[in-house]
Amino acid sequence: MASPYSTKVMDHFMHPRNVGEMENPDGTGHVGNPTCGDIMEMYIKVKDNVITDAKFKTFGCGAAIATSSMATEMIKGKTIDEALAVTNKAVAEALGGLPAVKMHCSVLAEEALQSAIDDYLKKTTGKGLPGFKPHDDIHEEVHGN
Repeated sequence: MASPYSTKVMDHFMHPRNVGEMENPDGTGHVGNPTCGDIMEMYIKVKDNVITDAKFKTFGCGAAIATSSMATEMIKGKTIDEALAVTNKAVAEALGGLPAVKMHCSVLAEEALQSAIDDYLKKTTGKGLPGFKPHDDIHEEVHGN
């Protein structure tokens, strides 16, 4: 039986990059819903407007872990504006695609990143990302159940 997951998804699930907590992060993002079971925390270090390090902790399925891992890989070395341009679709494409029922995991990764940047901006400028509000239950919004 063929796997619904790409080789890259399986690699990032089995060997996640940047997993763990970060001491004294410049920004921390927390998204997810314990009812659905996927919870992500993302931590970033920022120097001169560039993300120098990123880590995550994810409680969830393999796709949630893989999207967290890929998102942290994609934002290291990027400016805040460049990191904000990383979309859930870009994360899913970088992983070689996700099954439709797992696309909400890539949305969680995008929102965890935005939440971490929102926290960083609040700490450094007193203002967060304009209009940023993570979904209360992305799983239900994407899948309707």
